[in-house]
Amino acid sequence: MDRSSLLQLIQEQQLDPENTGFIGAETFTGLVHSHELPLDPAKLDMLVALAQSNERGQVCYQELVDLISSKRSSSFKRAIANGQRALPRDGLLDEPGLGVYKRFVRYVAYEILPREVDRHWYFYRHRSCPPPVFMASVTLAQIIVFLCYGARLNKWVLQTYHPEYMKSPLVYHPGHRARAWRFLTYMFMHVGLEQLGFNALLQLMIGVPLEMVHGLLRISLLYLAGVLAGSLTVSITDMRAPVVGGSGGVYALCSAHLANVVMNWAGMRCPYKLLRMVLALVCMSSEVGRAVWLRFSPPLPASGPQPSFMAHLAGAVVGVSMGLTILRSYEERLRDQCGWWVVLLAYGTFLLFAIFWNVFAYDLLGAHIPPPP
Repeated sequence: MDRSSLLQLIQEQQLDPENTGFIGAETFTGLVHSHELPLDPAKLDMLVALAQSNERGQVCYQELVDLISSKRSSSFKRAIANGQRALPRDGLLDEPGLGVYKRFVRYVAYEILPREVDRHWYFYRHRSCPPPVFMASVTLAQIIVFLCYGARLNKWVLQTYHPEYMKSPLVYHPGHRARAWRFLTYMFMHVGLEQLGFNALLQLMIGVPLEMVHGLLRISLLYLAGVLAGSLTVSITDMRAPVVGGSGGVYALCSAHLANVVMNWAGMRCPYKLLRMVLALVCMSSEVGRAVWLRFSPPLPASGPQPSFMAHLAGAVVGVSMGLTILRSYEERLRDQCGWWVVLLAYGTFLLFAIFWNVFAYDLLGAHIPPPP
């Protein structure tokens, strides 16, 4: 149902004869049932919640239009929150007769979203098309690239110690800073099977559910922002080191999700959340520690500096700032939020500083970078 047909139906039924801008919730609900309008159960539940947020049990016309057109502004969310006590107490866990895919959708809802009203909204509005193609495509591309270089170099662990590895046009190397694509394409290269396995596992276990809930555009933006911030941070803080691996993007996703879980601890219904939180932090810290060890204490002779670990930390910062803003804005327009513009301004300032640094600082500081392969 579009906005014009909804307006016409309201006028025909004289639901607001005095033009007050408010419509009785019970009257509209009866109209929905009598005309068999295609309004899903989640929206009917929210209609009741909106009515409960009003002293007279009425719904603001604009909020009703937003509900029908699946728009959720900040004021809409506040109205829902005020009337949330009217929502049904039975959760999605009690939903009977679900198929395998719908059970997976329910699992994703409880893993990612902290509020029951949002879980209902996602569960009833979710469609399998388009599928979460971004994280799956990135992971598949990383695996293919790794297999190609593994077969070519005949080396599957610590590939960066092979003299031919750094000649790849995908690797970020400080001697090739002018080739701007390397600041992003390094995410397809990995130190070895252990780093690829860790990143691929997190991308599929955390990235895919996040993409299912928040959409391709937001999650791809967050992931690529973490990747770009990782290489630029290395170019500033560890000027002689190359970078490989998708850890900047992975840590952006994981840090955003973990921060969202902590800030909404009481509302999250995922099982064993404390144990899983501790396990995730231990694994992420271990991966950073491993990267630090390989950077400063290489176990094998190497022709130059080994990849930096600063991309991990930069990705985590992007996740806690930009990522948390995205995850806390489920089904809301980011452009309407002041915090989003603050984050974008900070990220844009960092990008400009990093660009000027890469253009001028290496020569001004006389940095001794290893010759490019």
